[in-house]
Amino acid sequence: MRELLAEQGIESVSGLTLDIGVSSMQLDRADRGFSFQADGPLDMTMSQAGMNAADFLNEAAEEDIADVIYRYGDEPRSRRVARAIVMARPLERTGQLASVVRRALGHKPHDKKDPATRTFQAIRIHVNRELEELERGLEAAEALLEEGGRLAIVTFHSLEDRIVKQFLRNRSGGEGGGSRHMPEKQASAAPTFAKPAKAVRASEAELARNPRARSATLRSAIRTAAPVSSSSSARSAHP
Repeated sequence: MRELLAEQGIESVSGLTLDIGVSSMQLDRADRGFSFQADGPLDMTMSQAGMNAADFLNEAAEEDIADVIYRYGDEPRSRRVARAIVMARPLERTGQLASVVRRALGHKPHDKKDPATRTFQAIRIHVNRELEELERGLEAAEALLEEGGRLAIVTFHSLEDRIVKQFLRNRSGGEGGGSRHMPEKQASAAPTFAKPAKAVRASEAELARNPRARSATLRSAIRTAAPVSSSSSARSAHP
């Protein structure tokens, strides 16, 4: 954001919205490899460049795969899944991966949630570095917003929401125990955001129109006049 706006000669903005959700158009295309509901190449990259899901699953150590599935998918049986993945190598198709996970965890046709859901989410987050991108986006927004400017962020799962909630709490001078994702704001720094607004979630009417909004959370806050600390500026400028 900072680079693109600088190219246009824009130093600050009065409002910024970050929609952290994955595009439904991407999810619904089997050839992009995001979905376990249709067979496709095991890709999952947003940019279709760099390390993809197949690269990671076929080359990473079993322990590293288990850690990713546990950390980003909240999968309590991540070690069992990772072991099954390593035993099934090489994996090249989403259908292969889904079958491996379902066999490892057990799958009944009447189950409300497919057991592959958590594993697919975790791998997608990892290969796209989604949480790191969110952190960089929040810090860039802090630097770009003018006094009175509003930041609004829509997240779609608890890992993202936790990062946003902690960031706004720290930057508004609120107490917090810290986060393993975001560095704590120095106690001596003036708050760069006013107290965040109450989180907003989809109404029943919206859910009826758009079921995919069921996990969406909107958080927002208004920028104060306080300058961004030098440590925050360095972090947001770092690749």
